Amino acid sequence: MHRNELFRDGLLLTLAESYQADPSQFVTLSKQTLDSPVTRGLVAELRNEGYVEEQVRGVIRLTPRGYKGYRNESLPPAYRN
Repeated sequence: MHRNELFRDGLLLTLAESYQADPSQFVTLSKQTLDSPVTRGLVAELRNEGYVEEQVRGVIRLTPRGYKGYRNESLPPAYRN
C-alpha cells in the first residue's frame, strides 16, 4: 500500500471514530499534518466529494454521506449496501 493510501485510511478511521462518538464533533488536524500538501489535497478531494465538511482550515468532520461511504468501504463486499 502506498504512503498516501495509508494516510488516507488513517485519517478516515480517525474521522469515523469521532463521528461514531459524536457526529457533530469536528477533528482538528495538527500543524504538522496541515503543512503537508498531500493532506491538503486529500482534504480538498474528500470535501469536493461531499465526504467531509471543513469548519475552518484544518478543522474537519465526516458528513453522513462520508460516514456511510467509509462504512461501505470497510465492510467485505458481501455486506456492503
